[in-house]
Amino acid sequence: MPSDPVTAADVRQAVRLAADTLTAAVTRDWRVPAGDLDWDCWETVEHIADDLFAYAGQLGPRRPSVEGPVPFGWDYRRPGGPALTIYAVPADGRAGLIQVLESCGALLAAMVEVTPADVRAHHVYGASDPEGFAAMGVVETLVHMRDVAAGLELPWEPPEELCVRVLHRLFPGAPATGDRWPALLWATGRIALPDRARLTSWRWHGEPR
Repeated sequence: MPSDPVTAADVRQAVRLAADTLTAAVTRDWRVPAGDLDWDCWETVEHIADDLFAYAGQLGPRRPSVEGPVPFGWDYRRPGGPALTIYAVPADGRAGLIQVLESCGALLAAMVEVTPADVRAHHVYGASDPEGFAAMGVVETLVHMRDVAAGLELPWEPPEELCVRVLHRLFPGAPATGDRWPALLWATGRIALPDRARLTSWRWHGEPR
């Protein structure tokens, strides 16, 4: 199915929607489990921010490598938690974490805008272009916000057109018909569909289509 490309505007929209949803829950306890994940909601929002930062970072060098990632340092704050480069200062609270999320999203959007379309940079699922990294950032934001929304009992259903574009770019094996948000949740192992079992492992197609 033909689709418009994923752009920096899509990254900004996804992050803005996530930040607005999280702001409505800023007084709640974010140390509750995020959906089916082993992480809590705070850790999962940090993970979204960290992914946005990492994707921006892969596009940053003058000559990006397709052999390995930019070697940012990272660590685990607890066994079983996410391995991250980016952490929010706990004392600044949930509003501070939302700022970290927005800042990392802005970094990715800016890098997608200024990086030539023929640039390729490393990703474990295939050397990708700026559009691919934009799509990855959107998927991480949409899908992990679904995990967080489940934990915080918040409504979360992203725009259909965002799902259309990222499915076309990253998931060529996704169902070609039906609502796109459930298709994206299926493609990322979150749900079963009436005619498809829930995936126990999944990956996207990082290389340009």
